[in-house]
Amino acid sequence: MGEEVGQHTFTRADRTRYRARLRRCLGAFARMLRESHFEFERPMTGLEIELNLVDERGEPTMCNARTLEAIADPDFQTELGQWNLEINVSPRRLNGDGAKTFEDDVRASLNAAEANANRIGAHLIMVGILPTLRQDHLTGASLSVNPRYGLLNDQILAERGEDLHIAIDGVERLRATCDTIVPEAACTSTQFHLQVSPAQFHAYWNAAQAIAGVQVAVGANSPFLLGKHLWAETRIALFEQATDTRREELKAQGVRPRVWFGERWITSIFDLFEENARYFSALLPICSEEDPFEVLDRGDTPSLQELRLHNGTIYRWNRPIYAVTRDRAHLRVENRVLPAGPTVIDTMANGAFYFGLVRALAEDDRPIWTRMSFSAAEENFHTCARNGIDAAIYWPGLGTVPVAELVLRRLLPMADEGLREWDVDAGERDRLLGVIEHRCLTGATGASWQQQRFHRLFDTTGLDRFDTLRTLVGEYREHMHTNEPVHSWPD
Repeated sequence: MGEEVGQHTFTRADRTRYRARLRRCLGAFARMLRESHFEFERPMTGLEIELNLVDERGEPTMCNARTLEAIADPDFQTELGQWNLEINVSPRRLNGDGAKTFEDDVRASLNAAEANANRIGAHLIMVGILPTLRQDHLTGASLSVNPRYGLLNDQILAERGEDLHIAIDGVERLRATCDTIVPEAACTSTQFHLQVSPAQFHAYWNAAQAIAGVQVAVGANSPFLLGKHLWAETRIALFEQATDTRREELKAQGVRPRVWFGERWITSIFDLFEENARYFSALLPICSEEDPFEVLDRGDTPSLQELRLHNGTIYRWNRPIYAVTRDRAHLRVENRVLPAGPTVIDTMANGAFYFGLVRALAEDDRPIWTRMSFSAAEENFHTCARNGIDAAIYWPGLGTVPVAELVLRRLLPMADEGLREWDVDAGERDRLLGVIEHRCLTGATGASWQQQRFHRLFDTTGLDRFDTLRTLVGEYREHMHTNEPVHSWPD
Protein backbone atom coordinates (compact mmCIF):
# COMPACT_ATOMS: atom_id res chain seq x y z
CA MET A 1 0.00 0.00 0.00
CA GLY A 2 2.98 2.35 -0.30
CA GLU A 3 4.70 4.65 2.20
CA GLU A 4 4.05 4.19 5.92
CA VAL A 5 2.39 7.08 7.73
CA GLY A 6 1.43 7.88 11.30
CA GLN A 7 -1.87 9.13 12.67
CA HIS A 8 -2.72 12.59 11.33
CA THR A 9 -5.42 15.15 10.94
CA PHE A 10 -5.09 17.58 8.05
CA THR A 11 -5.77 21.30 7.77
CA ARG A 12 -6.24 23.52 4.73
CA ALA A 13 -2.73 24.86 5.35
CA ASP A 14 -1.36 21.29 5.23
CA ARG A 15 -2.87 20.80 1.78
CA THR A 16 -1.56 24.11 0.46
CA ARG A 17 1.95 23.37 1.74
CA TYR A 18 1.84 19.83 0.39
CA ARG A 19 0.86 21.01 -3.09
CA ALA A 20 3.82 23.41 -3.15
CA ARG A 21 6.22 20.72 -1.95
CA LEU A 22 4.85 18.20 -4.46
CA ARG A 23 5.55 20.62 -7.28
CA ARG A 24 9.04 21.24 -5.90
CA CYS A 25 9.63 17.47 -5.94
CA LEU A 26 8.41 17.40 -9.52
CA GLY A 27 10.90 20.12 -10.46
CA ALA A 28 13.73 18.23 -8.76
CA PHE A 29 12.70 15.04 -10.56
CA ALA A 30 12.84 16.87 -13.91
CA ARG A 31 16.36 18.05 -13.07
CA MET A 32 17.40 14.50 -12.17
CA LEU A 33 16.13 13.30 -15.56
CA ARG A 34 18.13 16.01 -17.35
CA GLU A 35 21.29 15.29 -15.37
CA SER A 36 21.09 11.46 -15.55
CA HIS A 37 20.94 10.67 -11.83
CA PHE A 38 19.57 7.14 -12.23
CA GLU A 39 21.01 3.65 -11.94
CA PHE A 40 20.00 1.27 -14.71
CA GLU A 41 23.09 -0.61 -15.88
CA ARG A 42 22.05 -3.88 -14.19
CA PRO A 43 18.24 -3.90 -14.33
CA MET A 44 16.46 -5.87 -11.62
CA THR A 45 13.01 -7.44 -11.45
CA GLY A 46 10.78 -7.70 -8.40
CA LEU A 47 7.63 -9.46 -7.28
CA GLU A 48 4.88 -8.83 -4.72
CA ILE A 49 1.99 -11.19 -4.03
CA GLU A 50 -1.06 -10.28 -1.96
CA LEU A 51 -2.60 -13.17 -0.04
CA ASN A 52 -5.86 -14.10 1.68
CA LEU A 53 -6.12 -15.69 5.12
CA VAL A 54 -8.82 -18.31 5.67
CA ASP A 55 -9.86 -20.66 8.45
CA GLU A 56 -10.43 -24.41 8.17
CA ARG A 57 -13.85 -23.83 6.56
CA GLY A 58 -12.45 -21.56 3.86
CA GLU A 59 -13.94 -18.42 5.43
CA PRO A 60 -11.86 -15.22 5.69
CA THR A 61 -10.20 -14.93 9.09
CA MET A 62 -9.37 -11.51 10.53
CA CYS A 63 -5.99 -12.30 12.02
CA ASN A 64 -3.22 -10.80 9.87
CA ALA A 65 -1.42 -9.21 12.86
CA ARG A 66 -1.30 -12.53 14.74
CA THR A 67 -0.32 -14.35 11.55
CA LEU A 68 2.57 -11.96 10.96
CA GLU A 69 3.81 -12.67 14.47
CA ALA A 70 3.60 -16.40 13.82
CA ILE A 71 5.32 -16.16 10.42
CA ALA A 72 8.12 -13.92 11.78
CA ASP A 73 9.48 -13.16 8.29
CA PRO A 74 10.23 -9.53 7.36
CA ASP A 75 9.30 -10.23 3.73
CA PHE A 76 5.63 -10.39 4.83
CA GLN A 77 3.55 -7.37 5.81
CA THR A 78 -0.06 -6.44 6.42
CA GLU A 79 -2.42 -5.16 3.77
CA LEU A 80 -5.67 -3.20 3.90
CA GLY A 81 -7.97 -5.92 5.23
CA GLN A 82 -7.35 -8.03 8.31
CA TRP A 83 -7.65 -11.15 6.11
CA ASN A 84 -4.81 -9.90 3.85
CA LEU A 85 -1.04 -10.27 3.84
CA GLU A 86 1.57 -9.39 1.24
CA ILE A 87 4.92 -10.97 0.48
CA ASN A 88 7.66 -8.82 -1.06
CA VAL A 89 10.24 -10.99 -2.82
CA SER A 90 13.81 -9.71 -2.97
CA PRO A 91 14.63 -8.22 -6.40
CA ARG A 92 16.93 -10.09 -8.73
CA ARG A 93 18.01 -10.42 -12.33
CA LEU A 94 16.27 -12.81 -14.72
CA ASN A 95 19.33 -14.04 -16.58
CA GLY A 96 20.40 -17.67 -16.43
CA ASP A 97 18.23 -19.56 -13.97
CA GLY A 98 17.05 -16.39 -12.20
CA ALA A 99 13.41 -17.23 -12.89
CA LYS A 100 13.83 -20.66 -11.31
CA THR A 101 15.46 -19.23 -8.17
CA PHE A 102 12.59 -16.70 -7.99
CA GLU A 103 10.13 -19.59 -8.01
CA ASP A 104 12.07 -21.68 -5.50
CA ASP A 105 12.41 -18.77 -3.07
CA VAL A 106 8.70 -17.86 -3.29
CA ARG A 107 7.65 -21.47 -2.73
CA ALA A 108 9.97 -21.84 0.24
CA SER A 109 8.74 -18.60 1.82
CA LEU A 110 5.07 -19.42 1.29
CA ASN A 111 5.43 -23.00 2.54
CA ALA A 112 7.17 -21.82 5.71
CA ALA A 113 4.57 -19.09 6.20
CA GLU A 114 1.73 -21.58 5.73
CA ALA A 115 3.22 -23.95 8.29
CA ASN A 116 3.57 -21.16 10.85
CA ALA A 117 0.11 -19.71 10.11
CA ASN A 118 -1.41 -23.17 10.66
CA ARG A 119 -0.34 -22.95 14.32
CA ILE A 120 -2.97 -20.24 14.87
CA GLY A 121 -5.59 -21.88 12.66
CA ALA A 122 -4.98 -19.79 9.52
CA HIS A 123 -4.20 -20.77 5.93
CA LEU A 124 -2.77 -18.69 3.05
CA ILE A 125 -4.57 -18.63 -0.29
CA MET A 126 -3.46 -16.96 -3.53
CA VAL A 127 -6.62 -15.96 -5.40
CA GLY A 128 -7.76 -12.71 -6.99
CA ILE A 129 -10.97 -12.44 -4.91
CA LEU A 130 -11.74 -14.87 -2.11
CA PRO A 131 -15.04 -16.54 -3.14
CA THR A 132 -16.30 -16.86 0.45
CA LEU A 133 -16.25 -13.13 1.23
CA ARG A 134 -19.65 -11.82 2.32
CA GLN A 135 -21.04 -8.32 2.78
CA ASP A 136 -20.63 -8.53 6.55
CA HIS A 137 -16.87 -8.96 6.11
CA LEU A 138 -16.61 -5.59 4.32
CA THR A 139 -16.98 -3.28 7.32
CA GLY A 140 -14.69 -0.86 9.11
CA ALA A 141 -14.00 -3.50 11.76
CA SER A 142 -12.07 -5.46 9.11
CA LEU A 143 -9.52 -2.69 8.44
CA SER A 144 -5.95 -3.50 9.46
CA VAL A 145 -4.64 -1.51 12.40
CA ASN A 146 -1.91 0.37 10.46
CA PRO A 147 -2.86 4.10 10.70
CA ARG A 148 -2.36 4.50 6.94
CA TYR A 149 -5.43 2.42 6.19
CA GLY A 150 -7.69 4.36 8.51
CA LEU A 151 -6.41 7.63 7.07
CA LEU A 152 -6.99 6.48 3.50
CA ASN A 153 -10.47 5.30 4.40
CA ASP A 154 -11.36 8.63 6.01
CA GLN A 155 -9.84 10.75 3.25
CA ILE A 156 -11.38 8.82 0.34
CA LEU A 157 -14.85 8.88 1.88
CA ALA A 158 -14.50 12.55 2.87
CA GLU A 159 -13.52 13.50 -0.69
CA ARG A 160 -16.33 11.37 -2.11
CA GLY A 161 -18.88 12.70 0.38
CA GLU A 162 -21.09 9.62 0.26
CA ASP A 163 -21.01 5.84 0.62
CA LEU A 164 -19.37 3.61 -1.98
CA HIS A 165 -21.72 1.97 -4.46
CA ILE A 166 -20.53 -1.23 -6.15
CA ALA A 167 -22.38 -2.11 -9.35
CA ILE A 168 -21.10 -4.95 -11.56
CA ASP A 169 -23.08 -6.66 -14.31
CA GLY A 170 -21.60 -9.99 -15.37
CA VAL A 171 -22.99 -13.50 -15.57
CA GLU A 172 -25.03 -12.34 -12.55
CA ARG A 173 -25.75 -8.84 -11.29
CA LEU A 174 -24.29 -7.32 -8.11
CA ARG A 175 -25.35 -4.14 -6.31
CA ALA A 176 -23.80 -3.32 -2.92
CA THR A 177 -23.28 -0.24 -0.75
CA CYS A 178 -20.41 0.16 1.73
CA ASP A 179 -19.48 2.92 4.15
CA THR A 180 -15.75 2.03 4.09
CA ILE A 181 -13.10 1.28 1.43
CA VAL A 182 -12.74 -2.28 2.75
CA PRO A 183 -14.10 -3.73 -0.55
CA GLU A 184 -10.70 -2.75 -1.99
CA ALA A 185 -9.16 -5.39 0.30
CA ALA A 186 -11.08 -8.06 -1.62
CA CYS A 187 -8.75 -7.38 -4.58
CA THR A 188 -5.55 -9.39 -4.11
CA SER A 189 -3.02 -9.04 -6.87
CA THR A 190 0.39 -10.01 -8.16
CA GLN A 191 2.69 -7.09 -8.95
CA PHE A 192 5.70 -7.39 -11.23
CA HIS A 193 8.43 -4.75 -11.04
CA LEU A 194 10.84 -4.02 -13.86
CA GLN A 195 13.71 -1.56 -13.50
CA VAL A 196 14.31 0.50 -16.64
CA SER A 197 16.37 3.47 -17.73
CA PRO A 198 14.81 6.96 -17.98
CA ALA A 199 15.27 6.89 -21.76
CA GLN A 200 13.45 3.56 -22.09
CA PHE A 201 10.73 4.10 -19.52
CA HIS A 202 8.10 5.40 -21.93
CA ALA A 203 8.59 2.45 -24.27
CA TYR A 204 8.22 -0.13 -21.50
CA TRP A 205 5.21 1.62 -19.96
CA ASN A 206 3.48 1.95 -23.33
CA ALA A 207 4.18 -1.70 -24.12
CA ALA A 208 2.84 -2.77 -20.71
CA GLN A 209 -0.36 -0.81 -21.34
CA ALA A 210 -0.77 -2.39 -24.77
CA ILE A 211 -0.61 -5.95 -23.40
CA ALA A 212 -2.55 -5.38 -20.16
CA GLY A 213 -5.70 -6.90 -21.61
CA VAL A 214 -3.93 -10.02 -22.84
CA GLN A 215 -2.30 -10.47 -19.42
CA VAL A 216 -5.69 -10.32 -17.72
CA ALA A 217 -7.27 -12.74 -20.21
CA VAL A 218 -4.69 -15.50 -19.74
CA GLY A 219 -4.29 -14.87 -16.00
CA ALA A 220 -7.90 -14.24 -14.87
CA ASN A 221 -8.67 -15.66 -11.43
CA SER A 222 -11.50 -13.61 -9.85
CA PRO A 223 -14.94 -14.77 -11.04
CA PHE A 224 -16.85 -14.55 -7.71
CA LEU A 225 -17.67 -11.63 -5.43
CA LEU A 226 -20.13 -11.70 -2.51
CA GLY A 227 -21.50 -15.00 -3.75
CA LYS A 228 -22.18 -13.76 -7.30
CA HIS A 229 -20.59 -15.04 -10.51
CA LEU A 230 -19.56 -11.85 -12.33
CA TRP A 231 -16.56 -11.18 -14.62
CA ALA A 232 -13.65 -13.53 -15.30
CA GLU A 233 -11.50 -10.91 -13.54
CA THR A 234 -14.04 -9.15 -11.35
CA ARG A 235 -11.15 -7.64 -9.41
CA ILE A 236 -10.67 -5.02 -12.16
CA ALA A 237 -14.21 -3.64 -11.87
CA LEU A 238 -14.22 -3.87 -8.08
CA PHE A 239 -10.92 -2.05 -7.61
CA GLU A 240 -11.98 0.73 -9.97
CA GLN A 241 -15.10 1.33 -7.88
CA ALA A 242 -13.85 0.64 -4.36
CA THR A 243 -11.41 3.59 -4.25
CA ASP A 244 -13.40 6.01 -6.42
CA THR A 245 -13.39 9.46 -4.82
CA ARG A 246 -15.80 10.90 -7.40
CA ARG A 247 -19.49 11.53 -6.90
CA GLU A 248 -21.72 10.99 -9.92
CA GLU A 249 -21.60 14.69 -10.79
CA LEU A 250 -17.78 14.65 -10.92
CA LYS A 251 -17.81 11.56 -13.14
CA ALA A 252 -20.13 13.40 -15.52
CA GLN A 253 -17.70 16.33 -15.58
CA GLY A 254 -14.85 14.06 -16.70
CA VAL A 255 -12.85 14.06 -13.47
CA ARG A 256 -10.26 11.26 -13.63
CA PRO A 257 -10.64 8.20 -11.39
CA ARG A 258 -7.86 7.29 -8.95
CA VAL A 259 -7.82 3.73 -10.29
CA TRP A 260 -6.84 4.67 -13.77
CA PHE A 261 -5.83 3.05 -17.02
CA GLY A 262 -4.68 6.44 -18.30
CA GLU A 263 -5.70 8.29 -21.44
CA ARG A 264 -2.66 8.53 -23.73
CA TRP A 265 0.64 7.02 -24.72
CA ILE A 266 3.56 8.81 -23.04
CA THR A 267 6.92 10.13 -24.19
CA SER A 268 8.59 10.25 -20.74
CA ILE A 269 8.05 9.03 -17.19
CA PHE A 270 7.73 12.71 -16.32
CA ASP A 271 4.36 12.72 -18.10
CA LEU A 272 2.89 10.35 -15.50
CA PHE A 273 4.16 12.16 -12.41
CA GLU A 274 3.11 15.48 -13.89
CA GLU A 275 -0.40 14.12 -14.52
CA ASN A 276 -0.53 12.91 -10.93
CA ALA A 277 0.23 16.40 -9.62
CA ARG A 278 -2.10 18.14 -12.08
CA TYR A 279 -5.19 15.92 -11.93
CA PHE A 280 -5.35 14.49 -8.40
CA SER A 281 -5.79 16.12 -5.01
CA ALA A 282 -3.73 14.91 -2.06
CA LEU A 283 -5.27 12.18 0.06
CA LEU A 284 -2.37 12.12 2.53
CA PRO A 285 -0.84 15.65 2.56
CA ILE A 286 2.09 14.78 4.84
CA CYS A 287 5.19 16.93 4.30
CA SER A 288 8.82 16.04 4.93
CA GLU A 289 11.55 18.46 5.94
CA GLU A 290 13.74 17.62 2.96
CA ASP A 291 14.38 20.22 0.27
CA PRO A 292 15.15 18.11 -2.80
CA PHE A 293 17.11 20.85 -4.56
CA GLU A 294 19.38 21.30 -1.55
CA VAL A 295 20.00 17.54 -1.53
CA LEU A 296 20.86 17.58 -5.23
CA ASP A 297 23.14 20.59 -4.81
CA ARG A 298 25.27 18.77 -2.26
CA GLY A 299 25.57 15.73 -4.52
CA ASP A 300 23.13 13.40 -2.73
CA THR A 301 19.92 11.68 -3.81
CA PRO A 302 16.60 13.15 -2.63
CA SER A 303 13.84 10.87 -1.33
CA LEU A 304 11.12 12.95 -3.08
CA GLN A 305 8.77 11.83 -0.32
CA GLU A 306 5.78 13.94 -1.37
CA LEU A 307 6.02 12.71 -4.96
CA ARG A 308 6.25 9.08 -3.84
CA LEU A 309 3.45 9.34 -1.28
CA HIS A 310 1.13 11.02 -3.78
CA ASN A 311 1.96 8.41 -6.41
CA GLY A 312 1.05 5.69 -3.93
CA THR A 313 -2.54 6.98 -3.73
CA ILE A 314 -3.10 6.92 -7.52
CA TYR A 315 -3.68 3.36 -8.59
CA ARG A 316 -2.57 3.13 -12.21
CA TRP A 317 -2.67 -0.39 -13.58
CA ASN A 318 0.92 0.19 -14.69
CA ARG A 319 2.38 2.53 -12.10
CA PRO A 320 5.62 4.53 -12.35
CA ILE A 321 7.96 4.00 -9.39
CA TYR A 322 10.76 6.27 -8.18
CA ALA A 323 12.87 4.64 -5.47
CA VAL A 324 16.22 5.11 -3.76
CA THR A 325 18.42 2.16 -2.80
CA ARG A 326 21.86 2.68 -1.26
CA ASP A 327 21.67 6.37 -2.15
CA ARG A 328 21.12 5.57 -5.84
CA ALA A 329 17.82 6.44 -7.53
CA HIS A 330 16.17 4.10 -9.99
CA LEU A 331 12.92 3.87 -11.96
CA ARG A 332 10.54 0.92 -12.27
CA VAL A 333 7.36 -0.01 -14.07
CA GLU A 334 5.04 -1.67 -11.54
CA ASN A 335 2.68 -3.96 -13.40
CA ARG A 336 -0.48 -4.34 -11.29
CA VAL A 337 -3.04 -5.88 -13.63
CA LEU A 338 -2.87 -9.54 -12.56
CA PRO A 339 -4.64 -11.34 -9.71
CA ALA A 340 -2.84 -13.50 -7.19
CA GLY A 341 -2.47 -17.22 -7.90
CA PRO A 342 -3.53 -19.83 -8.59
CA THR A 343 -0.08 -21.41 -7.88
CA VAL A 344 3.50 -20.28 -7.70
CA ILE A 345 4.31 -21.85 -11.07
CA ASP A 346 1.28 -20.09 -12.61
CA THR A 347 2.54 -16.83 -11.10
CA MET A 348 6.03 -17.30 -12.50
CA ALA A 349 4.60 -18.26 -15.90
CA ASN A 350 2.60 -15.01 -15.87
CA GLY A 351 5.81 -13.20 -14.98
CA ALA A 352 7.83 -14.84 -17.74
CA PHE A 353 5.14 -13.98 -20.29
CA TYR A 354 5.04 -10.36 -19.12
CA PHE A 355 8.79 -9.77 -18.82
CA GLY A 356 9.48 -11.39 -22.18
CA LEU A 357 6.63 -9.81 -24.12
CA VAL A 358 7.08 -6.31 -22.72
CA ARG A 359 10.76 -6.34 -23.68
CA ALA A 360 10.07 -7.57 -27.20
CA LEU A 361 7.43 -4.90 -27.78
CA ALA A 362 9.35 -2.08 -26.10
CA GLU A 363 12.38 -2.68 -28.31
CA ASP A 364 10.48 -3.38 -31.54
CA ASP A 365 11.48 -1.24 -34.52
CA ARG A 366 7.78 -0.52 -35.13
CA PRO A 367 6.37 0.24 -31.67
CA ILE A 368 2.90 -1.12 -31.11
CA TRP A 369 1.73 2.22 -29.69
CA THR A 370 2.33 3.81 -33.09
CA ARG A 371 -0.07 1.27 -34.67
CA MET A 372 -2.78 1.06 -32.03
CA SER A 373 -4.90 3.74 -30.39
CA PHE A 374 -4.76 4.13 -26.63
CA SER A 375 -8.54 3.77 -26.44
CA ALA A 376 -8.26 0.38 -28.17
CA ALA A 377 -5.79 -0.77 -25.51
CA GLU A 378 -8.18 0.34 -22.77
CA GLU A 379 -11.15 -1.35 -24.44
CA ASN A 380 -9.11 -4.56 -24.77
CA PHE A 381 -8.33 -4.38 -21.05
CA HIS A 382 -11.96 -4.26 -19.93
CA THR A 383 -13.10 -6.78 -22.56
CA CYS A 384 -10.53 -9.26 -21.26
CA ALA A 385 -11.50 -8.59 -17.64
CA ARG A 386 -15.11 -9.46 -18.50
CA ASN A 387 -14.53 -12.46 -20.73
CA GLY A 388 -11.14 -13.83 -19.75
CA ILE A 389 -9.56 -16.44 -22.01
CA ASP A 390 -12.68 -16.38 -24.22
CA ALA A 391 -12.21 -12.69 -25.10
CA ALA A 392 -11.66 -11.38 -28.61
CA ILE A 393 -9.70 -8.13 -28.92
CA TYR A 394 -8.22 -5.75 -31.44
CA TRP A 395 -4.59 -6.24 -32.46
CA PRO A 396 -2.70 -4.24 -35.11
CA GLY A 397 -2.46 -6.08 -38.41
CA LEU A 398 -4.99 -8.72 -37.38
CA GLY A 399 -8.13 -6.80 -36.51
CA THR A 400 -10.39 -8.51 -33.98
CA VAL A 401 -8.90 -11.85 -32.94
CA PRO A 402 -9.51 -14.38 -30.11
CA VAL A 403 -6.99 -13.84 -27.34
CA ALA A 404 -5.95 -17.49 -27.20
CA GLU A 405 -5.23 -17.49 -30.93
CA LEU A 406 -3.31 -14.21 -30.68
CA VAL A 407 -1.14 -15.54 -27.86
CA LEU A 408 -0.42 -18.86 -29.56
CA ARG A 409 0.30 -17.49 -33.02
CA ARG A 410 1.93 -14.16 -32.31
CA LEU A 411 2.71 -13.29 -28.69
CA LEU A 412 4.32 -16.43 -27.28
CA PRO A 413 7.12 -16.38 -29.88
CA MET A 414 7.67 -12.69 -29.08
CA ALA A 415 7.76 -13.43 -25.34
CA ASP A 416 10.31 -16.18 -25.96
CA GLU A 417 12.50 -13.77 -27.90
CA GLY A 418 12.20 -11.18 -25.16
CA LEU A 419 13.25 -13.71 -22.51
CA ARG A 420 16.17 -14.67 -24.75
CA GLU A 421 17.19 -11.00 -24.67
CA TRP A 422 17.06 -11.18 -20.86
CA ASP A 423 19.42 -14.20 -21.12
CA VAL A 424 16.90 -16.57 -19.53
CA ASP A 425 17.91 -20.21 -19.97
CA ALA A 426 16.16 -21.99 -22.84
CA GLY A 427 14.80 -24.70 -20.54
CA GLU A 428 13.20 -22.12 -18.26
CA ARG A 429 11.70 -20.25 -21.21
CA ASP A 430 10.11 -23.42 -22.53
CA ARG A 431 8.87 -24.56 -19.11
CA LEU A 432 7.22 -21.30 -18.10
CA LEU A 433 5.86 -20.20 -21.45
CA GLY A 434 4.58 -23.75 -21.89
CA VAL A 435 2.17 -23.07 -19.03
CA ILE A 436 0.71 -20.11 -20.91
CA GLU A 437 0.55 -22.18 -24.09
CA HIS A 438 -1.44 -24.94 -22.39
CA ARG A 439 -3.86 -22.45 -20.85
CA CYS A 440 -4.59 -21.13 -24.34
CA LEU A 441 -4.90 -24.61 -25.85
CA THR A 442 -7.27 -25.84 -23.13
CA GLY A 443 -9.05 -22.59 -22.28
CA ALA A 444 -8.26 -23.29 -18.61
CA THR A 445 -7.43 -20.41 -16.25
CA GLY A 446 -8.01 -19.89 -12.55
CA ALA A 447 -11.29 -18.18 -13.39
CA SER A 448 -12.56 -20.90 -15.70
CA TRP A 449 -11.62 -23.63 -13.20
CA GLN A 450 -13.50 -21.85 -10.40
CA GLN A 451 -16.54 -21.29 -12.61
CA GLN A 452 -16.72 -24.88 -13.86
CA ARG A 453 -16.02 -26.43 -10.47
CA PHE A 454 -18.62 -24.24 -8.75
CA HIS A 455 -21.37 -25.16 -11.18
CA ARG A 456 -20.50 -28.85 -11.07
CA LEU A 457 -20.63 -28.86 -7.25
CA PHE A 458 -23.74 -26.67 -7.06
CA ASP A 459 -25.63 -28.72 -9.63
CA THR A 460 -24.78 -32.18 -8.22
CA THR A 461 -24.30 -31.97 -4.44
CA GLY A 462 -27.40 -30.21 -3.17
CA LEU A 463 -25.26 -27.72 -1.26
CA ASP A 464 -26.45 -24.13 -1.04
CA ARG A 465 -24.47 -21.38 -2.73
CA PHE A 466 -22.14 -20.44 0.12
CA ASP A 467 -21.52 -24.04 1.20
CA THR A 468 -20.58 -24.71 -2.42
CA LEU A 469 -18.17 -21.79 -2.38
CA ARG A 470 -16.62 -23.02 0.88
CA THR A 471 -16.11 -26.44 -0.69
CA LEU A 472 -14.64 -24.76 -3.75
CA VAL A 473 -12.13 -22.82 -1.62
CA GLY A 474 -11.07 -26.00 0.19
CA GLU A 475 -10.43 -27.81 -3.11
CA TYR A 476 -8.65 -24.75 -4.54
CA ARG A 477 -6.33 -24.64 -1.52
CA GLU A 478 -5.43 -28.32 -1.92
CA HIS A 479 -4.60 -27.87 -5.61
CA MET A 480 -2.65 -24.67 -4.91
CA HIS A 481 -0.30 -26.54 -2.58
CA THR A 482 0.56 -29.13 -5.25
CA ASN A 483 2.05 -26.32 -7.40
CA GLU A 484 0.63 -28.04 -10.45
CA PRO A 485 -0.43 -25.39 -13.00
CA VAL A 486 -4.13 -24.65 -13.05
CA HIS A 487 -4.68 -25.98 -16.58
CA SER A 488 -3.94 -29.45 -15.19
CA TRP A 489 -6.41 -29.31 -12.27
CA PRO A 490 -9.35 -31.73 -12.47
CA ASP A 491 -12.73 -29.99 -12.62
